[in-house]
Amino acid sequence: MTGTRLEAALEGNLEQYMAEELDLAKRAVTKGVHARATVLKHALRADVLSGGLGRRVAKSWRQENYPKGVSSLGAASYVFTKAEKLVAAFDKGVTISANKQRFLAIPTPSAPKLGRKGDRLTPSNFPEDRFGPLRFVYVRGGTSLLVVDNQRASKRGGYARSRSKRALKTGYGLHTVPMFWLVPRARLRRRLNVADVERAAVSGLAADIDAAFNTLKRRRLR
Repeated sequence: MTGTRLEAALEGNLEQYMAEELDLAKRAVTKGVHARATVLKHALRADVLSGGLGRRVAKSWRQENYPKGVSSLGAASYVFTKAEKLVAAFDKGVTISANKQRFLAIPTPSAPKLGRKGDRLTPSNFPEDRFGPLRFVYVRGGTSLLVVDNQRASKRGGYARSRSKRALKTGYGLHTVPMFWLVPRARLRRRLNVADVERAAVSGLAADIDAAFNTLKRRRLR
């Protein structure tokens, strides 16, 4: 405490000075905690993108700050994902097994990216109106398939069901294209590093609070 502040305190302003210090501490802690949580959220989103899981999963990481609208020495932030099961699976690297069904259906590179209504592709929402019906091909001792017949290769890449009566009759230029691999189980390789990202981000909390103390100005309280 400087001589000027001590003199002011001896003159009867100590209570006001301490109140101003407490107000500054509350704002600094709140700013530092909430700012560090934002760093963590963006770091987790970047981890998802580098793992190849896409922007939709990345944006599933959200942040909620407490208390709302006020400053507090007990300020906290909650960083969470709305895709908890998916993130956990790729963070640990798990084995997925078929439960009620005999096989897991995994789209091949030749399959369309989305199903009929623009959602994740599965055999049940496969756009048969564009490609034709799926046909099961059992491969003994190997990976069975779901395929579509009578496909013509497109000049732009990919395949489409042929509408040519001549081609359908002769089979000329047509292909049978695998759309799904059928496996009893699949091992998801680990793509995320949630714990490492969290440790790295949280390690900067004290520095953020200290920086907030140095940048925020004391407010005159009355």
